[in-house]
Amino acid sequence: MLKQLLSLLLLCAMLLLGSLATYATPTEPESMLAPPSLSAHSAILTDPDGNVLFEKNGQTRMGPASTTKLMTALVVAEACAPDTVVTVPREAVGIEGSSIYLKEGESLTVEQLLYALLLASANDAATALALFCADSEEAFCEKMNEKAAALGLADTHFVNPHGLAHDDHYTTAHDLAVIAACVLRHPLLRKIVSTYKTTIPLCGTEGTRVLVNHNKLLRLYDGAIGLKTGFTKKTGRTLVSAAERDGLLLIAVTLDAPNDWKDHTQLLDYGFSRYVCVPIFASGASFGTLPVCGGREDTVTLVARETVYAVLPRDHDSPSYAVEATGHFLYAPLAKEQSVARGICRVGNRIYTAELVTAHAVSSHTPKKVSFWERITHFFTTDEPEQRIVYDAD
Repeated sequence: MLKQLLSLLLLCAMLLLGSLATYATPTEPESMLAPPSLSAHSAILTDPDGNVLFEKNGQTRMGPASTTKLMTALVVAEACAPDTVVTVPREAVGIEGSSIYLKEGESLTVEQLLYALLLASANDAATALALFCADSEEAFCEKMNEKAAALGLADTHFVNPHGLAHDDHYTTAHDLAVIAACVLRHPLLRKIVSTYKTTIPLCGTEGTRVLVNHNKLLRLYDGAIGLKTGFTKKTGRTLVSAAERDGLLLIAVTLDAPNDWKDHTQLLDYGFSRYVCVPIFASGASFGTLPVCGGREDTVTLVARETVYAVLPRDHDSPSYAVEATGHFLYAPLAKEQSVARGICRVGNRIYTAELVTAHAVSSHTPKKVSFWERITHFFTTDEPEQRIVYDAD
């Protein structure tokens, strides 16, 4: 019991001092670029967790144009299996704006229409998908707005699935970055927006439609992943892009940007010059011990269950660590990889957490069983205090 009390006091001291070993150290700045000067009226640069790395009027409501189709794709992909066959309705034929010239009654899969939606920016594909997922465009837009609300996007509202300009159809650079992060977490959608060129069937014939991604960054920028372009006369040029280097994924958004390709190159270059992605917690890394009551061992080693990454400035402060136990005491038996605590890492004003688990199992202490005769013998042959033992019933 004394050993357990000492271990507990030692743990408390560690918590107060935050004296655990660090796993991330500042990286030497490498020609960090100055904040870019952009043509865009509104712009933002974020990581996938929503940390803002650069912003210019990022909360201003503006028309998204065809970047709307990112939300259209997200709602469709979450509701429909990719191999589901869609029969094109009359209402999806001859839609204003960019098109792949769908024919009434032709059949394509959801996945093929998603390629048309995100590569060729086909408004007719957007309408066909919307009408397949809901009874009307209005009903589908309700689903889009419900998704926006679920993501906490208070400055986004959709009235159509394709992005043709409308006074009540708006979003912000910030909200589009959140939508883009969701798209990139969806494996099929990430694959589609990263595709430069593909083909899909042509009206049920042996011919094919060639779909080429409108996003030139896929060819021009090292590490580009894709996402979506947009344009109407009312909204101007809109663009959502992403790129990844050395494990660092960045999302850039510009709205009403006459020189959007240059803007995005500058935004992404700025982000990669100033930020790094580091493992704050490494899977399997030791985080000290906790005392165990009633076990064959007095303590158990803690390790991080999973690796946790953080996007930090290249000249970030050194992290400090602490452990927060989930209960006052640990009692045996304990299974291997049982969750027993939380690791807390502070870097500047940012806090990161990770689940800490037991590195090994700890079995319960099983007292020795002795017979009645051994008990009598022990009583008459020793002057030591009687040990805690369990006797057989015989």
